[in-house]
Amino acid sequence: MPQELRKLMKLRELNLSHNKLVGPIPSSFQSMAGLMSLDLSYNYLEGLIPESHFFQAAPLQWFTHNKGLCGQVHGLPPCYQSWSASKGDEEKQHKIIILIVSLICGILLILFLIIGICALLYCKKKRSTANDTSEEFDGHFFSIWRVSHGKETYKEIIRVTENFDEKYQIGTGACSIVYKATLSSRLTLAIKKIKIEVQMNEEAFRNEIQVLTEIRHRNIVRFYGFCSTNEFNFLAYEYMERGSLGTNLRSEQGAMELDWIKRVRIVRDIAQALSYLHHDCNPSIVHRDITSNNILLNEEYKACVADFGISRLLKPNSSHWSLLAGTYGYMAPELAYVMRVTEKCDVYSFGIVALEVIHGTHPGDLLSNISLSMLVKDMLDSRLPLHNTDQVTTNQVLLVILIAMQCINTIPQARPTMLEVSQRLSSPKALPTSNNHSYQALTLNHLVNIV
Repeated sequence: MPQELRKLMKLRELNLSHNKLVGPIPSSFQSMAGLMSLDLSYNYLEGLIPESHFFQAAPLQWFTHNKGLCGQVHGLPPCYQSWSASKGDEEKQHKIIILIVSLICGILLILFLIIGICALLYCKKKRSTANDTSEEFDGHFFSIWRVSHGKETYKEIIRVTENFDEKYQIGTGACSIVYKATLSSRLTLAIKKIKIEVQMNEEAFRNEIQVLTEIRHRNIVRFYGFCSTNEFNFLAYEYMERGSLGTNLRSEQGAMELDWIKRVRIVRDIAQALSYLHHDCNPSIVHRDITSNNILLNEEYKACVADFGISRLLKPNSSHWSLLAGTYGYMAPELAYVMRVTEKCDVYSFGIVALEVIHGTHPGDLLSNISLSMLVKDMLDSRLPLHNTDQVTTNQVLLVILIAMQCINTIPQARPTMLEVSQRLSSPKALPTSNNHSYQALTLNHLVNIV
């Protein structure tokens, strides 16, 4: 390297690396006052790095077989990590790199351990909260939503029903018994106690919880929560003061109180609930057991769909094949040979319930003897005269009959959707009945052909 380099007094950086230079390192670098960085790496030089006011003292001996040299400004970090003067120093570099990598891995491992411990503590806390009551009652109790704390509510339900005494029963079924429980908050609940002797009842219990926790509609019975212990299972619902639609229709007094305006409104409520299940839920929900006994009425005769024990979620890309389930007399006829669940099954059941509301009893006798020549007035509840009703209400009753007949079509594809049914019932149009077809002489054939 030429001595003339010392004349470059204003030179700040000098990089002579990778030039295969040989010989001693010139001492003239000491007089280069402006030099801040000197790189002589990957040459074959020998001697000492010159000491000056801008170099950190580094008396490293270099030999011709060595590669790697880097000058350094006093007090600043080295510009390269290639300071080794022998193969032993190269190994030291590798050890340093391995140490750094190991340190990073260790830090990451510690972070993962901390996250794992936090997650375990969180889950343990949730389990301890959930088991706070289960330890006492030897089971699992889940809080009743919007009522109060689960443990206290459980105790209160047991207390106010006197451990489910018979005098608090308000209904019975094949799989359950329903009790009335009025809490200290003045909230009245319907407690549906599931019979746990049969495994199918346990499956229905869990299925109803899954469905009801995901839906909410003014015409679907409100679900507050559930309890599961080794002794029994029960579900807590909104209490519906007037009981089931079927019970009211079978009672002479109840049927008389259900005037035609209330009956049309009840049919409309059921249609809106099913339209919500079929068209507003994702995935769609098929109830599979729409009957008059599973429609509940509150004090103002608002109708709510209940009992989702055998309902099905219609998930995409699924065949929806199923065992025969439902209530005889309300099941769609295609289920007997197809066994495939679709929304059209609920549409058929709705049609049967709508006719039951109009006829006053299950329309089985009508369906077995139905003909187009049948008078429409013979399809009405004889306990409730229609001829004294105003024309608007009469038209709405006739519209319910017309829609119900379309819903019970034996061809599933020919049935309307529940969305179409709900829209037609919500915005009824006057039926074009003529003077030649008065109400008393109106046949089913004329009604079916009305567009």
